[in-house]
Amino acid sequence: MLTEERHRIILDLLKEKDAIKIQEIVDVTNASESTIRRDLTQLEQEKFLKRIHGGAARLQGKLKELSVSEKSSKSFHEKQSIGQYAASLVEEGDCIFLDAGTTTLSLIDHLPEMDIVVVTNGLTHVDALIQKGFKTYMIGGYVKPVTRAMVGSGAVESLRQYRFDKAFMGANGVHAQYGFTTPDPEEAQVKRMAIELSREAMFLTDDSKFGEIAFSKIVDLDKAMIITNALDGEHDKAMMKQTTIKVVTP
Repeated sequence: MLTEERHRIILDLLKEKDAIKIQEIVDVTNASESTIRRDLTQLEQEKFLKRIHGGAARLQGKLKELSVSEKSSKSFHEKQSIGQYAASLVEEGDCIFLDAGTTTLSLIDHLPEMDIVVVTNGLTHVDALIQKGFKTYMIGGYVKPVTRAMVGSGAVESLRQYRFDKAFMGANGVHAQYGFTTPDPEEAQVKRMAIELSREAMFLTDDSKFGEIAFSKIVDLDKAMIITNALDGEHDKAMMKQTTIKVVTP
């Protein structure tokens, strides 16, 4: 079977379901496992798919963005582990920025009682922070309905008056070449500003975000460390050359 025909079969399989195993492709094409691995590497380099442990997955659309409720049900245990580790990095007296998102929200659950100041653009974060007694500031701006985040020029201007010890960020895509990305340019601008105003920045991302490329760039990988639940594959090795990655398991 010609390489082009195998590639067409692989991409057709990915149209039918979000992820496929190498063995499934071997069974359909009668090619060797090593040949299929080379095919997947080539297709990933050409940005048709992303490699995952034992197979490949369909890339998300660059503008695709799940709602808060949809995100909350995905990778719950992984997000809790990431949030728990991130919370352990917060120190007495810190001023922190907490980005909107369900993984950053999980950090709040694990914060012990301490004297810190939290600035956030996440509407869903405010109640949890107040209930735990933290001094909390909400930045201004436009309320984005899908992510419940404050974005836009008002949010950026509101952020300028603060300085942070640590920023805990979220992203839709993490890629060795294209860095941290998100679908919305206005949200990317807020994230970028928060990172610029912070002494340290950390992206809290589960491994499903690796290899994804969303529409708007936030920053390059070397601008922040990554806290995640797993690493696997050549893409992850390339990322490790550019930034610090902390892997925590559920």
